[in-house]
Amino acid sequence: MPRPTAAQLAYGSATVVVSTIAMLLLSQTSTGIGVAVISAAALALGLLVALTVPLPRRRGRHAARRGGAPAAGSAGGSAGGSAARDGSAAGAGAARVPEPRTASADHPVHH
Repeated sequence: MPRPTAAQLAYGSATVVVSTIAMLLLSQTSTGIGVAVISAAALALGLLVALTVPLPRRRGRHAARRGGAPAAGSAGGSAGGSAARDGSAAGAGAARVPEPRTASADHPVHH
């Protein structure tokens, strides 16, 4: 089971507190059973709100598995394809490290 996000906790808690106060003030109940029923209803409403908050989309390494980012070998000659060129077993799952560049090759100095 995934952990609740900060938004789910905030919205659910705020819903429980606000709905409990509103229902207690509107019903003007003073009995223990009335307070218990209102508290249970507020908790159920807070749980419903927390579960209906949209979850954020996954980013990072999970997006690459779903097809959100191209694999390391499919870059078509861009930086990071060195593992595919030299035949090492690092493959697509390894972190890509750019090759070192020389300053004179990238930015020639003109005097």
